[in-house]
Amino acid sequence: MKKLALIIVAIMLAATLFACSQEPDAADVTLEIMTNVPGEANAALIEIIAAFTEETGIKVEYSQPSGYEDLMRTRMATNDLPDVFSTHGWAVIRYGTFLRPLNDQPWVSKVSPQIGSVVTDHDGNLMVLPVDIDIAGLVFNRDILNEIGVDPASITHWGIFEDVCEKILAAGYIPIFIGGLDDWMLGQAADWIPPSLFITYDGDNHREALLDGTFDWNEWGKFVDMFSDWIARGFFNEDATSADYDTLTRVLGQGEAAFSFTGNHAAIDAAASGPANIGMMPLPAYFPGDAPSLIAGESLTLGVWKDSQHSAEALLFLEFVAREENMIKLAQARGNVAGFTGVQVDMGFLTEDFNRWSHIRTFPYFDRVYLPGGMWEDLCNTGLGLFNGTMTRQAVIDHMRQSYLSRLDAWFEARGIN
Repeated sequence: MKKLALIIVAIMLAATLFACSQEPDAADVTLEIMTNVPGEANAALIEIIAAFTEETGIKVEYSQPSGYEDLMRTRMATNDLPDVFSTHGWAVIRYGTFLRPLNDQPWVSKVSPQIGSVVTDHDGNLMVLPVDIDIAGLVFNRDILNEIGVDPASITHWGIFEDVCEKILAAGYIPIFIGGLDDWMLGQAADWIPPSLFITYDGDNHREALLDGTFDWNEWGKFVDMFSDWIARGFFNEDATSADYDTLTRVLGQGEAAFSFTGNHAAIDAAASGPANIGMMPLPAYFPGDAPSLIAGESLTLGVWKDSQHSAEALLFLEFVAREENMIKLAQARGNVAGFTGVQVDMGFLTEDFNRWSHIRTFPYFDRVYLPGGMWEDLCNTGLGLFNGTMTRQAVIDHMRQSYLSRLDAWFEARGIN
């Protein structure tokens, strides 16, 4: 009996050792993580990744490439995505079929209802970890506005904004800084201005027409005319087609430019690059009876590729990011409130503006709701075409119309519309 018992123990011990030998060694795992996060937030994320590796032993190959959206489209086409990636506003409609639902994760109950509905699909699946909530408007240089005697609260309509730009120009500053090298800045301007023309005013809007495919794209001429007029009047920096994001934050921070269509993260980065007093203000209205508004939606979000060979480690990384101290670090670097309820973020110099504009209405990013997926590139490309003179007014309208119509069937399918 003793001999039999020893044999059994030996077998059990061998089985245990074999099982342990089959478990993946954290040191042998390398997670690929890719985002489009710029500036201070990118630096904060790199710090968090380093802390994650130190704690878990899991190595990370991290990148923040230019041309992120085009690169992700290529990788979606081959179904070869990073283990963890940021969805930059498209967690459900564009990336939903590539993401692992996260309803079973321990941090899900903390997700703020303000953003939870935005990143949850029609089946109730939470698709990403929402680190922060994007509530943004025009970034502005408070020192320049003070110098010319303008209170940002008085800039309620685009006509007033244009008058202020003339004063800024006369004072020797750049009214609006934009960059075509990082062309998302062009796209952002073409994304944030149109809501006031087509969405925000109850008395005159095209919400349903944009959603059901009947929008008359000749109406887009309103935006083209406004933007072209600003170019002609010299409201933008001379290197608008070649400037990059780093130049933007330096120029804003050094007090050379007044406005930027970028978001709160640019305010944080500009304040870090110079002594200027930076703020955030609502976007002006277009119609006389309308009021200013803010942009709201998905900001820094992290999802897990459903076919990842390292999904357990990827989920562990999301759980690490979801720790309160890490959520706070990233949200502060983005200049936004946290994506979790009960997590208090010190907004620093932006606190005054967040409090001042707390009564202002918010509307979603225009392209994320009212344009089919893929038209972000059209906003970027047509904006560049207007700047460098390669596209006429009609060419822009025709390009937008054709791109919109070519994507309608896929867009309707993605939204569950027959």
